[in-house]
Amino acid sequence: MNTLCDWIIAVSDAVCGYPEFLLLIGGGLFLFCYSGAVPVRWLGRALQALRTKQADDAGKPTGQISSVQALLSAIAATVGMGNIAGVAIALVVGGPGVIFWMWVSALVGMATKFFEGALSIMYKGRDSAGEVQGGPMYIITQGMGAKWRPLAVAFSIFGLVGTLCFMQANQLVESVTTVFTTPMGIADTTTLRFGMGVVMMVVVGAVVLGGIKRIAAWASKLVPAMVTLYLLLVLVIIAMNLDKLPGVFASIFEGAFTFKAGFGAFTFVAVTGARRAAMVNEAGVGTASMMHGASRNTDPIREGLIAMLGPAIDSGLVCTLTSIPILLAGQYAGMTDVKGLFIALNSFGALLPGVGHYLLMAIVFCFAFSTMFSYSYYGLKCAGYLFGAHRAKYYNYYYLVMIVVAAVMPLDTLVGLMDLAFALMALCTMTALLSLAPRVKRLMRERA
Repeated sequence: MNTLCDWIIAVSDAVCGYPEFLLLIGGGLFLFCYSGAVPVRWLGRALQALRTKQADDAGKPTGQISSVQALLSAIAATVGMGNIAGVAIALVVGGPGVIFWMWVSALVGMATKFFEGALSIMYKGRDSAGEVQGGPMYIITQGMGAKWRPLAVAFSIFGLVGTLCFMQANQLVESVTTVFTTPMGIADTTTLRFGMGVVMMVVVGAVVLGGIKRIAAWASKLVPAMVTLYLLLVLVIIAMNLDKLPGVFASIFEGAFTFKAGFGAFTFVAVTGARRAAMVNEAGVGTASMMHGASRNTDPIREGLIAMLGPAIDSGLVCTLTSIPILLAGQYAGMTDVKGLFIALNSFGALLPGVGHYLLMAIVFCFAFSTMFSYSYYGLKCAGYLFGAHRAKYYNYYYLVMIVVAAVMPLDTLVGLMDLAFALMALCTMTALLSLAPRVKRLMRERA
């Protein structure tokens, strides 16, 4: 068994390194250039699209939610532990310069999400119950043809593994034991973790069993609130350390171009930052297109414009909000084998003594649960495609049980398996995006 676990971790490390980086960042860079830098040129149009009511309110049976609800639900899935723990780990590994390359990756990811959003509207399908659905599996079969169905099936199989929230559930339990139960003298036992897992399962179940409309309703309220609260928390910290802020940004730009340490060091920092951002915003993985495929909107370009705002918020804004307090506190430097959430909690605690780590914990709760709400929908859609809509409902019960499992189990192997599944999902999705990009480009010319 240990041999199998070691093999899974080794394969995951190999595939999720430079190959995945080249696929997501390289493919995204191509789409950025091919689109004529659409995230830059049409950013104003994207913001305007958020305020414009269009075909999504026409009452046609083309989806279940609005475009804005789709965007917020997709952000609810991507804004999670990676935006806090992942950023802290990236800073430990690559230094302040990784934040600059996160910004670059966010810009590239916006182009990828534009094509994902547009294609999710262009190529919808119907499940076995006759309900309109979207996502990579339908983009592949409707856009590339029935002969490509094995690729759609492969995506759905990988999606059943990649969209399980092992990381969110486990790290949420870890954070509760670190901040609350252990300081109170309560032993960190399997029974305690099991109990916390059951509580999480009940909370998540109350939302996800209500279907996509309930998930979207929660996301439309939770995402703006949690991002705003996080922004306010960081602004308070910045106001208290305003004199140190120029030094923080100077370290980011200096660290981004570490030529003095050699080209290898520069490449390492760039890859670390860009890869972390790509994993956070999930551009090219295909998850967001499942959510945008549920939109009632019938205008592909409008959906693409709205979808491309996602990376700007999760990889751009939220990751930056996390990095500033950690860089201000400076406690990440020289650390090894330390969990990212531990670093973030300590940094906020040092900058806001007595309350900082508790306030961050409240944000962590929101981030973790928002991801668990939305990820259940992704797995449900994959199950529906593979086994039929009438059987897909059983996936939710499996998903909820896995939250309890994640609360009590060590994560090394499970995270390796999930990372590998994500990489294979991205391979399927990017194949479709790159193949069908010319069709989106034609629509762009008509709107230019």
